[in-house]
Amino acid sequence: MSPKTRPQPDSGKINLEQQRKRAKELLARLRDGTAPQKYYSQLAAGNPRSMPALTDAQWLIASELGFSSWMKLKAHIDAINFAASHPDFAASDEVLTTHWRCGNDIAHNLRVAGFKGNFRMLTDPLCMGPVNDLPFDEFSTQRSVYISRTFGIAQNEALRRLEEEYKSLRLLEGDNHHVLWCEADAYDQLFLIRTLAGIENLPTKLELIQVNSIPGVSRFIGIGQLAPDVLAWLWQQRKPVTWEAIQLARQAWSAFCSPSPIALSRLAHSQHAALPLLATALFRQLQELPAVRGGLSLTERLALQILAEKGPLTFGRVFSELTRSREPLPFLGDAMFHALMRPLIDTDRPLLTEHDVDQEWTKRTLRITPLGQEALSGLVYWPAYASHERWTGGVCIKPGQPHWMIDENNRPVWRDAS
Repeated sequence: MSPKTRPQPDSGKINLEQQRKRAKELLARLRDGTAPQKYYSQLAAGNPRSMPALTDAQWLIASELGFSSWMKLKAHIDAINFAASHPDFAASDEVLTTHWRCGNDIAHNLRVAGFKGNFRMLTDPLCMGPVNDLPFDEFSTQRSVYISRTFGIAQNEALRRLEEEYKSLRLLEGDNHHVLWCEADAYDQLFLIRTLAGIENLPTKLELIQVNSIPGVSRFIGIGQLAPDVLAWLWQQRKPVTWEAIQLARQAWSAFCSPSPIALSRLAHSQHAALPLLATALFRQLQELPAVRGGLSLTERLALQILAEKGPLTFGRVFSELTRSREPLPFLGDAMFHALMRPLIDTDRPLLTEHDVDQEWTKRTLRITPLGQEALSGLVYWPAYASHERWTGGVCIKPGQPHWMIDENNRPVWRDAS
């Protein structure tokens, strides 16, 4: 079970000599008039000169990478290089540290970066399937049944791994150093609130690294894409977990597990200083409820849009397009995306048809059906045709029964059975 497998784009490692070369090449093009027009517009607005200078080209390159000046770009590169050269600079107790993550995507690179501590995971993909507020035995059984059916893992094995991972969370309240590594998406933020919500007392030394962007990375998808040197730099950004964060996590976890999305919506439409990336992730989870127009979740709508615009594509190419350019807050691994698409295929009135079924699933071709086109256009309501129940946290959408939807403003509304 490795639900966070994704396409791996920019690593976040910026080569200063490469950027200097780019700046010199850009300067030559600026002077002979062959540079893209956007650069001339930026220069005219920011620092007009009769003849562009090297500093202008450097500023344009820095701006393109997300920095306000060339000096800030250089300072960022120097900070990453220093962190890579001194992995124990601010981590003198790292042998006693336990690094926590919602998957194993950074375990190897942490070792490469020079970290010596333990590594633990909570891999339960809480952004999928039923997540109810139940006693632990019932909760772990519910989740293991879902994981077994969805990802083809034997239930006893899924249950064993879940129980082992969840019970290990008790270590957080000990005296050793613990650090949680999270990004902004729902997979990570749900891992974060579930982890913090179970803490009874504020631990002696519990810290959090959370990030929603990396300078120089045009499309940040997750910490797992980052180079070891960048992980070493991120290490310097960690902050203590506060009691306010634990209280907020308890509130958010309760809201996520509720059969009503009302409390979840309130949290998703607010900002929270204690956990500043939480609201955006909860908002994205709200968008997995059926939309009033068409009844599609955002993931379903984006996948159908890709196929409607580009024609038949393989599963793998649809997932790549979704993750690299369409999804506003990527949270799905490839196997998770595949699981979410199955109900659109495996039903009497499908929205998608699957071809080349003798191939592994990533190479099978998908085509949108006429009903899929109608649902995408809002001419039909997809849950009225669906045969599978679906969940967003504790909210269940059962075919033919009244259920929650979200309106055009991403607010929950109730729909009576039609």
